[in-house]
Amino acid sequence: MESISGAPGRRATIVDVATAAGVSKQTVTRAMNDMPGIKAETRTRIQQLAKDLGYVPSRFAKGLAQGAQTSIGLAIPGLTNPYFPAFIASVVEQATERNWQVVISDYVDRAMGPVSAVSQLAPQVDAVIGYLGNETGASQEILGRRPLVLLDLTGSTSAGEVSFDYAHAAALALAHLAGRGVNRVAYLDYVRDGGLSVRGQAFARRAGELGMATTFLNAEDSAGSARETISAYLAKGNSPKAIVTFNDLMAAGAMKALTAGGKNVPGDCAVIGMDGIALGELLTPELTTLALDLREVGAVAVRLVERLLAGELPAGAAESRVVLQHHLVVRESA
Repeated sequence: MESISGAPGRRATIVDVATAAGVSKQTVTRAMNDMPGIKAETRTRIQQLAKDLGYVPSRFAKGLAQGAQTSIGLAIPGLTNPYFPAFIASVVEQATERNWQVVISDYVDRAMGPVSAVSQLAPQVDAVIGYLGNETGASQEILGRRPLVLLDLTGSTSAGEVSFDYAHAAALALAHLAGRGVNRVAYLDYVRDGGLSVRGQAFARRAGELGMATTFLNAEDSAGSARETISAYLAKGNSPKAIVTFNDLMAAGAMKALTAGGKNVPGDCAVIGMDGIALGELLTPELTTLALDLREVGAVAVRLVERLLAGELPAGAAESRVVLQHHLVVRESA
């Protein structure tokens, strides 16, 4: 992007357009929103200048000018995991009840990343709900006073959070396995930068408290990668009594690897997934999982946005941080 007012890379603002056109900010607002009280040639000139400068009025500003219906953005790291379409459906259901619009940005395999996904959504929406990992501070700055509600993260600078009690989930899974006489377990994690994920850390703490022998493995967030990792683990002569996975998709891959390796599930090795997506009921054997009520997750996130937009909750207040818990759904795999 060319330099604007001596600041390379800075996004053009309404002030830049007004200065270039020699008009007031109010006139720019009228031109960009096709409002009356402005000459046609002036409107055309301002709109062309805005285009040349790369200025796009925010959806929030348009809403103030036009009384447009509320629009919320969803920033999602991919749709290949069935968890995310199910979560999107829950948010859309809640938004539809409120006559809100939903704009989705799927940023997986894009160079832009989560922060740029929020930048893409920002001109179109009044708030954003997103799975953004640790890329949160810049995203809230992009939105300004518009709410950012983060999923699966705590301790951020966002307006609101919906996080999950992984200590509770780990306790449920390991208590169930201990009740089956399991004393040796593998945890299949997903983390890009080494170490353990938040889920893995919670599992490690609880396993340590129980004195349960534990092996930690890592794979990409896919059934195929999970299958490869578990196959390689078995090929080295390892025989876990149970495998707990980062999510249900990876559990499906682990079960395929166990079956291919001549292991019976759950006779030789029990498997427990996490998320509770519909996929688990389609597997053979059916998957035992630590399930979230995704309709509840969507409802809580949208309700937070609603209260933040209405001023009922201050951004970052304790009440804007909600923690939800998994429940153990026992099926055939464990």
